[in-house]
Amino acid sequence: MPGVRVRFAPSPTGSLHVGGARTALFNWLFARGQGGRFILRIEDTDRERSSPEMVEDILDALRWLGLDWDEGPFLQSERLDRYRQVADWLVSANKAYRCFCSTDELAAKRQAASASGKSWKYDGACRELPPDQFRARHARGLPSVVRFKGTRVGEVVFEDRIFGRIAHRTEQIEDFVLVRSDGMPTYHLGVVLDDLDMNISHVIRGADHISNTPKQILLYQALERTVPDFAHLPLILGSDRTRLSKRHGATAVTTYREQGYLPDPFCNFLALLGWSPKTEVESLSTDELIRQFSLKGVNKSNAVFDPEKLSWFNSRYLRNAPAERLLPLIRVELEREGLWKGEFDSSDRAWMLKVIDLLKQRVRMVSDFATQGRAFFTDDFEIEDKARRKFLKNEALPLLMPELAARLESLPAFGLEEVESALRAFAAEKEVKAGLLINAARALLTGKAVAPGIFEVMAALGRDRTVARLSGTSWLENEPRAGE
Repeated sequence: MPGVRVRFAPSPTGSLHVGGARTALFNWLFARGQGGRFILRIEDTDRERSSPEMVEDILDALRWLGLDWDEGPFLQSERLDRYRQVADWLVSANKAYRCFCSTDELAAKRQAASASGKSWKYDGACRELPPDQFRARHARGLPSVVRFKGTRVGEVVFEDRIFGRIAHRTEQIEDFVLVRSDGMPTYHLGVVLDDLDMNISHVIRGADHISNTPKQILLYQALERTVPDFAHLPLILGSDRTRLSKRHGATAVTTYREQGYLPDPFCNFLALLGWSPKTEVESLSTDELIRQFSLKGVNKSNAVFDPEKLSWFNSRYLRNAPAERLLPLIRVELEREGLWKGEFDSSDRAWMLKVIDLLKQRVRMVSDFATQGRAFFTDDFEIEDKARRKFLKNEALPLLMPELAARLESLPAFGLEEVESALRAFAAEKEVKAGLLINAARALLTGKAVAPGIFEVMAALGRDRTVARLSGTSWLENEPRAGE
């Protein structure tokens, strides 16, 4: 499809949230799949709430997701003269007018309508203001806004690429504001003019914007320009079927990154919120998402954000990803926790990759490598109470574990088979179950009640660290007192 140009236009009044990220992703996938262009635009005309810090936060989140843009980022705040120029033209063409109604006057009318049980929209009090009254109010310096002069008959009809035919009676549309009294453009004027100037072919955005579309189509028509295709995406709901919000958990993309989620499975999960692939396979690479994505596959029904499914996607990706791919991501977490020991030589790197392969089968987040796997990267770790209570209470262990450590230290080789044979032979010799020693060793070596196979752990830690931890007595000294 030649000439495809789509855009993502967030407002920097907060972090990039899940809904915005899904919108950006769908636009990006559509552009990449159609050989089109993905434009990034920042709608920063809300002076009080917008900030450069939030702009950078949004850009950082998009980069993390891998959603690179072809043009931009363009800032609306740098286009103010353009909006005012077009607004003045609409006034001169009798397609818009200046309204001097004060905020108090409008509030009084709205309150009166509400008191009588009626809905209210702007009544067009200044729509046909006589020239002498206009000049008098203008001469007095009364603040004014620019309102669109809409038609009072007929209907606005458009074919939404997802929801189908949508019609709206024009008499239900008030003369909406284009430019506020402070000279700043409203959303309607800004978005339409931006999309026109940037030659946007498809407007792909959330279904909460459907009510805005008739007003914007009228504005396109007033400017005598071609209306783009519209595709409105279903909303994202929480588990209680209400619109996703902070009460359902994290909504900011950067929060998920900090929690240890990875960008590829995160995008895979987002793509399935309201879109169905051509196959029953849910785990899709970025290239597969690009090849399969189409607006025809987007559902009309709202999507439900399931954190457990997101975690499943993340853990599945971790299990299947090569250790080389995970190493730089894990390094960030280890550095954050002070566990990264600087640049490694080739043998250290090989050891790191081995540990990653060992741990990745049991983790759900990248951050788990620095928490659940802490004992692999430092000797400064604690034995969790669950492991202590469950596996270190046997009275024979204070004698058995140092002796086992000595037996392991004397092995000519310290490989997987050698340590397993030595432990089982030692258990048989002492007439205790091997499980007693295995579980106690797991607690002493990893600090956890649940960990990878103990013989793999020993082989990964190596002879010196294994022997030191099994022969140590700190776990006895730090044993919780009764009642704790």
